[in-house]
Amino acid sequence: MRVARSIAQGRNNRCEEVRADLVVVGGGLAGTCTALTAARAGLDVVLAQDRPVLGGNASSEVRLWALGATSHMGNNNRWSREGGVIEELLLENLYRNRQGNAVIFDTVLLDAVRREANIRLLLNTAAYAVEKRSDHTIASVRAFCSQNSTDYVLAAPLYCDASGDGIVAHNAGAAFRFGSEAAGEFGEKLAPESANENMLGHTLFFYSKRVRDPVRYVPPSFAHSDVEAYPRFKNLTAEGDGCRLWWIEYGGNRDTVYDSEDIKWELWRIVYGAWNFIKNSGRYDDVDNLTLEWVGCIPGKRESRRFDGLYRLRQQDVVEQTEFADAVAHGGWAIDIHPAEGVYSDAPACVQWHSKGVYQIPYRCFVSRDIRNLFLAGRIISTTHIAFGSARVMLTCALGGQAVGMAAAECIGDGLLPAELLEGGRMRRLQARLNSAGQRIPGVPGMLHDDALDVASVTASSELRLAQTRPGGPWRSLKAPIGQLLPLRAGRVPAIGVTVRSQSPGRIRCVLMCSDKAHNFTPEIEIASASRALGPGIHDVEFDFGGAIKPAGYLFAIFSGSDDIQIMMSSDRITGIVSVFNSRHSRVSNHGKQSVPGDIGIDEFEFWTPERRPAGHNVHLRFQPAMDEFGARNLMNGHTRPWIGSNAWVADPDDPCPTVTIRWQDPRCIAAVRLHFDTDFDHALESVLVPHPEDRIPMCVRSCRITRENGELLAAAHDNYQSILELRFADPEQTDCLVVELDHPGVATPASLFALEVNPP
Repeated sequence: MRVARSIAQGRNNRCEEVRADLVVVGGGLAGTCTALTAARAGLDVVLAQDRPVLGGNASSEVRLWALGATSHMGNNNRWSREGGVIEELLLENLYRNRQGNAVIFDTVLLDAVRREANIRLLLNTAAYAVEKRSDHTIASVRAFCSQNSTDYVLAAPLYCDASGDGIVAHNAGAAFRFGSEAAGEFGEKLAPESANENMLGHTLFFYSKRVRDPVRYVPPSFAHSDVEAYPRFKNLTAEGDGCRLWWIEYGGNRDTVYDSEDIKWELWRIVYGAWNFIKNSGRYDDVDNLTLEWVGCIPGKRESRRFDGLYRLRQQDVVEQTEFADAVAHGGWAIDIHPAEGVYSDAPACVQWHSKGVYQIPYRCFVSRDIRNLFLAGRIISTTHIAFGSARVMLTCALGGQAVGMAAAECIGDGLLPAELLEGGRMRRLQARLNSAGQRIPGVPGMLHDDALDVASVTASSELRLAQTRPGGPWRSLKAPIGQLLPLRAGRVPAIGVTVRSQSPGRIRCVLMCSDKAHNFTPEIEIASASRALGPGIHDVEFDFGGAIKPAGYLFAIFSGSDDIQIMMSSDRITGIVSVFNSRHSRVSNHGKQSVPGDIGIDEFEFWTPERRPAGHNVHLRFQPAMDEFGARNLMNGHTRPWIGSNAWVADPDDPCPTVTIRWQDPRCIAAVRLHFDTDFDHALESVLVPHPEDRIPMCVRSCRITRENGELLAAAHDNYQSILELRFADPEQTDCLVVELDHPGVATPASLFALEVNPP
């Protein structure tokens, strides 16, 4: 029996103290990936999220597609999709939800977190206060759950603020920035002459739906009646586009923390006014049967506080692709700046400036300068406003969260504070652990393993020597040039042959180009060129470039002609090879070429981008001599995606049972083998709203086996669709030989593998 306290005594909420190794505040993609990474590395984690679902702006509450360095496949960042836990989640979402239903994506995230025994998930639980042990150390975070009327005291040696507005860092007294720095402070030519408090605003999405009967719409009294006067609304359409109208933005000239509710109300006025305009203005046809299906209650917030870390990422780091010894993540979205006034501005809805390739993000950006046991993750990390314009997007934030989660595990394991990981060679171990988990830090090869592979002999049953990409694809007009990216090592360029058909006399030209930086995929330097005259009919054309020499990095073979000339494409899908086109992608401010108005610290260059499947066929090419870039030696170089070379072992398509054999002079005790497969890191896996052509990436190996040398089965997997697959043995195996057997993913898709790891018990 419960006895109520008297009125005079009053009552308190229930209070629960929760202790862990790491407290993560904020359950957007950054916080979710931080928690999952840390938990899988062995930490006890508390994840406190102030909303009923995970995902933040990617959740069904906001419904923005998650993107990062691939930028809708509209830039030159080949094979740049974010790896690790976030890739696992996106591939799982592809398998379950290739149509992009935001509610299903909620369940993918919730399912992943609920499966981790080491995570205590607290939904609807808002952090609101910090207790400190000293000026520079957090003792606990206080939070309140509105659904169970419970106060929580969350205590741990380490904390990660992934809350978006930085509630923990702010309440702990950490220094932060608000608005834009002056150009002179960090030498950023895109920054304004004087500092200001202008930021990127909030956006509120909506859905419409067509029903059987006409639907009357009576707007609420607070809806704006004059939205047609706003310059942006000339782009307004009637059919289902409300969740694509990212430009319905407001609030960047307000306090985006304390004025958030006011900003939301103004966005509601705009959205309901826009729907009233669609339904009742008479400007749109066939809208009688449209109804307003959903309007967001939580705006998608872009920017608020940015906290001071041990390093501040700048415009120059993004554009010049600065290399950092403590790189733990990468970015690749454009520097994407919006006018603070949002829809009330006459300026373009955004201005995007792309880099020639991906850039590294150093660990120091994720470590608080002021609070010794606090990590920063998500959009609050240490950047300038200009660099933030790129680093803020969700998959980049998720990748940084994974780095924080693994760093926390390193700290707890060695009894260290976050800044101490920068000392004594510990950063290399952190990078290796991240790469083993799929982070794929650009330019940082190597994974965490014992010396087993270092002393092993690794051979393959076959290796693709690419004499040709097989015919069988469509014919493609050369009215616009077509480029083929080829992973040719430094040295002599082979002769290249193509098959073309011409309706009239004409000429086909092939130009060989490469990037100024070997790791980029932007054609800048011409190596050689050749052209051939054509008569009507089908021709096999050979280009011999006279022994031209190319530097390290990918080669662009760019073919051009006329509308009367078509080139034969191939049905082959081969790891490390992709066709690209000098085309436009208006969604990411790609107009074919980035032209720069004056000296703003931005490069001019052409965009050469791939096409989404089922298009995007490779060119039917012939090589003399054959390309020898897919050998088993690639399995040992520490890279798990194309980077300067293919970095993949690819089996011969005619090999009936592709195998890799690992042999030691002395027996080793092995408990598991981890395989790193090709899941087409070039393909943008937008989480919601954007349908995808398959529920699994076609290049990924689906079935494989680990056997003893005599063929006895040790472990097997079927129906795999993830890039990293760990096959654990029933019992550790003492052996001097293991055999990895793979099945080809398809007739035109030979089996491939980027790396393998053998793990002791």
